Amino acid sequence: MTARAHVHGPEELCEAGLELYTRALREGHVPARDADALPCLVDAGLLQSDLEATDRLCPVAPAVALPRLLRFVDEDIAHRRRQGVRLAETFEPLLALSAPQTDPADVSGIRMLSGLDRINVAISEAMANVSGEVLTIQPHNLGDPGAGVAALARDQDLLDRGGRIRALYQHTQRHRLVITARYEQLRGDVEARTLDEVTERLLVIDRQVAFIPANKDRTLALEVRHPTLVDFLATAFDRLWSLATPMHPRAVRPPTLNGVTPRQRAIARLLVEGHTDAVIADRLGMNVRTARVHIAKLAAALGSESRAQLGYLIAESGILKQEQEQEQEEA
Repeated sequence: MTARAHVHGPEELCEAGLELYTRALREGHVPARDADALPCLVDAGLLQSDLEATDRLCPVAPAVALPRLLRFVDEDIAHRRRQGVRLAETFEPLLALSAPQTDPADVSGIRMLSGLDRINVAISEAMANVSGEVLTIQPHNLGDPGAGVAALARDQDLLDRGGRIRALYQHTQRHRLVITARYEQLRGDVEARTLDEVTERLLVIDRQVAFIPANKDRTLALEVRHPTLVDFLATAFDRLWSLATPMHPRAVRPPTLNGVTPRQRAIARLLVEGHTDAVIADRLGMNVRTARVHIAKLAAALGSESRAQLGYLIAESGILKQEQEQEQEEA
């Protein structure tokens, strides 16, 4: 095998390269000529020149080499994401140019928006003359829950035109002062409720257009105008809304069943499903430490002495069945 024919990325490790690197780790060094056909080992920083003998190569410790290789992967992922953003920005005007007479609500009815400024402009334009209802879901990773003065003014303009706002938050946001203050400033028909688990961010305007995030950091969003898709998203919101606990304008405290709080019941459901502490924390919008505190309190309330016993006691206690029966009665 020649060096010219041996071509692959620095983050990859071919079988021949792995064998030579393993040998170098066992023996402490290898002849430099043995790596002539495997330039990937030197390029990736797995082998380096021996200061005591120029005709030998010494292995770099795996604990040092691995982070270097992982950095190559991270940089490639970041590069691909930047490429995706640039492609979206490049094709947006081209898509509009290719169908100048096409109504936004026909064909696919979906438009990609890139950049927070462009997303906010599109939302403002969609809400400009609306006097109907706005539905919104705000998960625990709010970033800026206050949404700024401009967004507050935009919401108030809607309410002044006789519109209505219904907002659904993760239950962990229930006592955040910044959210409470926001709704205290709004005048009109506005309601907010909370759920233990909600979907990703959602905005449905007058059941005509919806906005959903297209990546984790919310720099990309989809503007959806397809009637069937918008109706589906609005219906999903209505289902979640019926299960949620009122927070504004009148807060309702969920009842405690047999000394077990609503938060502990939510954790109990996820424990029974077999989820780890990290997954439970993420789904309920809290850090792992807080989740473990609640798990410990739940264990104490049920008299559990181990994680395995806790699952059994949850099933035996009937707290999840009682909660379902209560929800059915309220419905």
